[in-house]
Amino acid sequence: MTVNIELPNEVYAQAAAIAQSQQIDVAEVLLAACTEHFATWERLQQRAKRADRTKFLEVLAKVPDVEPDATDRLTTQNGGSSCLRPPSLS
Repeated sequence: MTVNIELPNEVYAQAAAIAQSQQIDVAEVLLAACTEHFATWERLQQRAKRADRTKFLEVLAKVPDVEPDATDRLTTQNGGSSCLRPPSLS
């Protein structure tokens, strides 16, 4: 099957550079990238099927709700510190 797609210039340039270094066609690089991405997607879906939300919430409940140490804080663009909190899981 033949499919025409539009790629951003930087993506094509990256694929072309890989193709040149490996002495293969750009189409082969793009096919390999797509194939690997789809395989990764499938692995993640399989792992998600094994997930247990109840067990996850039980483990999460054991994590203390305390402010992070100063060394664990994120620095904002204006130089201040920020503490990111996960969204509510209820």
